[in-house]
Amino acid sequence: MTRILLVRGMLAGVVAGLLVFALARWIGEPQVERAIAFETSMSQAKGHAPEPEIVSRKIQSSLGLLTATTVDGTALGGIFALVFAFAYGRLPIGNPRALSAVLAVLGFVTIAVVPALKYPANPPSVGNPETIGIRTGAFFLMLGVSIAAAILAVQVEHRVHTRLGVWNASLLAILLFMVVTASIAHFLPNFDEVPAGFPVTLMWKFRVAALEMQILMWGTLGFLFGWLAEREFEARRLHD
Repeated sequence: MTRILLVRGMLAGVVAGLLVFALARWIGEPQVERAIAFETSMSQAKGHAPEPEIVSRKIQSSLGLLTATTVDGTALGGIFALVFAFAYGRLPIGNPRALSAVLAVLGFVTIAVVPALKYPANPPSVGNPETIGIRTGAFFLMLGVSIAAAILAVQVEHRVHTRLGVWNASLLAILLFMVVTASIAHFLPNFDEVPAGFPVTLMWKFRVAALEMQILMWGTLGFLFGWLAEREFEARRLHD
């Protein structure tokens, strides 16, 4: 059964990746083009020669973007399916669609929202190339902390929900998650590397677009995989 769910998850991930590609072309690429234009104008003002393109912008914004979103969606869909297979029967949610939706919300908050609150997505030309290593490490550390805090919160909720009730146990788990992630985020380094004159509206639109793409990715995974999983369970019940 796990293998079948894995295939369903990867299929849902492919669809999610294609939808994200379409959204990225529509609302994301215009912001990237504006950021690159700003970077180019700043380089020209400083008298720097333009850097040669290893991969053309045309390829980056079409085939490259399509490859990135579909590969990301497929991998994320497979992981989502494995988490679903592990959680089904262990969490007090018997309906496959409901469980898939809950896991999608948890994944969106844990993997997309919390790390972005500390280290939001930045368009090209924002960020010092010399700090890219430490910035990448800090982001993945924040991501790991968020995932670990979510696992801890779920375990705590599972242990105390009988004694406190589902509602109170859920509130306690949410509070624990927020305290742990906020505390660790407070001690992680901050980076203020926005170049002078960079349009604030451009940065805002880029970050909103990045968040919208995450919403589409996780929303598609949650609803499409839930539908596919429910059909698979119903088919097995009818067969048995």
